Formats: sequence, C-alpha cells, structure tokens
Amino acid sequence: MKKTLIITWDFPQQVGGIATYVKQFADSMPNDKVVVYAWKLKGREKECKEFDAKSPYKVIRKKPLWPRLFWPRWSRLLWQIFWIVRKEKIEAIHIHQVLPVGYIGLAMKKLFKIPYLVFSHGTDIREATRTKWKTAMARKVVFGAEQIIVNSEFLKSRWLSALSELQNKITVVYPCPNDGFFVALSNEEIARLKSQLALDGKKVMLTVSRLTEGKGFPHLLRLMPELLKSVPNLVWLVIGDGPKKQELFETTRKNNLQNVVRFIGASSHDEVKKYFYTADLFVLLTHPDEGREEGMGLVFLEASACGLPSVAGKSGGVGEAVYDGQTGVIVDIYRGDKSVISAIVGLLKDPVKLKAMGEQAKLRAQYDFKWEAQLAKLKEWL
Repeated sequence: MKKTLIITWDFPQQVGGIATYVKQFADSMPNDKVVVYAWKLKGREKECKEFDAKSPYKVIRKKPLWPRLFWPRWSRLLWQIFWIVRKEKIEAIHIHQVLPVGYIGLAMKKLFKIPYLVFSHGTDIREATRTKWKTAMARKVVFGAEQIIVNSEFLKSRWLSALSELQNKITVVYPCPNDGFFVALSNEEIARLKSQLALDGKKVMLTVSRLTEGKGFPHLLRLMPELLKSVPNLVWLVIGDGPKKQELFETTRKNNLQNVVRFIGASSHDEVKKYFYTADLFVLLTHPDEGREEGMGLVFLEASACGLPSVAGKSGGVGEAVYDGQTGVIVDIYRGDKSVISAIVGLLKDPVKLKAMGEQAKLRAQYDFKWEAQLAKLKEWL
C-alpha cells in the first residue's frame, strides 16, 4: 500500500458524518501508511491536540488559507502540502473537497508525479459547479484524478448529471459503522444510563445530528404535541450541536416541551453508541434544502449496527442506508404530517415490528457495510 496523505477540512474533534467517514477510512489503513492533514479548529486546539496524541497515525493540523487580503488564499495550503509530501515521502494523496483542495492534487501530480483520488461527499458538487469557471476547474481536477470516490449511488448520479464523461471514473465506497457499534451494552449498563437520564418507563426517540438546516428539527418539534397524544410517555433525546441550537431551545421552551425534548449536546463519536442502545427508535427527518440533499447518512447505519430501526426523511441517498419497510420507514416531510406521525407512532406502539426491523437492520449492516469490503474496491489505487 502506498504511503498516503489524506487532506480534509472535516476531521474529529469536529462532529459530523464527513469527519467520521474520513477518520474511519484512515483507521482502516495501515498506521504507518497514512498521514492526515486537517484544518485546525479554532477554539478547540487543546482537545484536538489530546485527540491527535492518541491517534495511531500522524495527524497534522494547520490553518490552510491566507487572510482574505491575499489571493489565491489556498496557496498557503499548497506550500504546506509541498513540504509535507517531501518530508513524509508521500506516494498518493486523498482529497476530500473538489475545490479548492483539488488544485493541490493537480499541483502535486505535476510536480512529483503523485496520483490522487478525489472523495466527494455531496456538498462540494453544488459549489464546484456554481459558475462556468468553477465547473471548468472542477473538470480539470476530477479528470486529473485516478478515481472519484462517492459515498452513495445517489451522489454518483449527481456527478454524472454534471459531468457524464465520468462514467468510468466513479467508485461508490459506502461509509461503515465502527465495529464497536455492533457490540451491545450490557443490561446493567443500559439500566444505569436510563436511570441517569430519567428514562425509566419511557419510550425513547433518538436523533444524532448537527443542529442545522435540512435535518427536520423544526418540523419534528412542531409535531411533538401530536405524537404525545398517542405516546404520552415519549422522550426525545437530541445529540448534537450546531447553528440552529438556540432557535430549537427557544421553540422547546415556548411550547413547554423541556421535560420531553432533552438536548444532550455534542458528544464524541465513541460516546454516541451508548445513546443508541438506550433508545427505542432512531428518527432523523432529513429533507432537501436549497438544492442540498443528504449524501447517504452514516448515522442511519450506526443506528442499524445497534439494532435500532429508523424513521428517515426522504433525501438524496438515504434510501440506500434505510430500506423502507425493512430496516425502517422513509417519509417525505413535504407530503404532510400524517405519514411522519403514523410512522413514528406505528413503530413505537408495535414492539414486535420494532424489534423485527431492528434485527433486520443489524443483519444488513453486518453484511453490507464493512470497511474491508469497501476498501477492496480501491485496491488498485491504494
């Protein structure tokens, strides 16, 4: 395997599906064959330093862009990568943003004959094709790459609709839950956590996500009074942080839902698992938002790994993570409230169906979403 430099904006301690995907991909490679370049997180330097110290491979964090007075701002990143490539004797580069990071791949290939792969997670497609000039530059980046790696068939179709000539240059590598998610907590651990969170005798609905647009938080908050009529002992646990936090807090207080909606806040990826095992149902009402859609949704697969069925919002590649009617239920929040309420209440009030879907979800995750199988798709370029 080639010694590989992974260049990414998203990496723990940043919370999110892309950060988790990148880390798990790196974890699956031989430790001495991977170096990660990550964006330095302002205000979180100490915890990042502690996190990196425990990493089995080298993690380099820097500020990649010059101040706005300088142009091109990404030339700072180019200089940094130039020295890392020489010092670490890098033989391949993985890029996790088409523009502007893709420029670095082109430059390193020209200077050092180093091949690169481009990993696209969905949000970059819209940005990279926003103008004719950007589309032209994105075309140079993707056609200069060995392969474009996407995390769902949906994203593959998005790229092909923008650049149909990429048909033979796109590989789908699905995100996969960490093996630890498949190992259940003991009954004693679950009972202790439920006691700490005052969940005894409750039906627990769980959401793990950044508190941001496109995740359906305002919609589900609005439906809570109606859900409580059918499931009066319902509690909604929300794990995550983000720009909509204050707005959601205020809506919760305004509607006197403080005892029903519990905002736990951001949690490390390793800590999230325990919440899955205390819940009865995972709910995340993803939806299209200003042209943005969910690439796939690793969090749905993590719920599956824990034996938890999902009620998922129809968006992008979510249907590849949740099999409608088998491992969960997919709803379209734009088609009215009834389907959402029916899906959530129907599962919470039918423990037999809930358990069967959870078992099916776990089996599918075990067989279809393992990193060894996904990485085997890339053996020609690793």
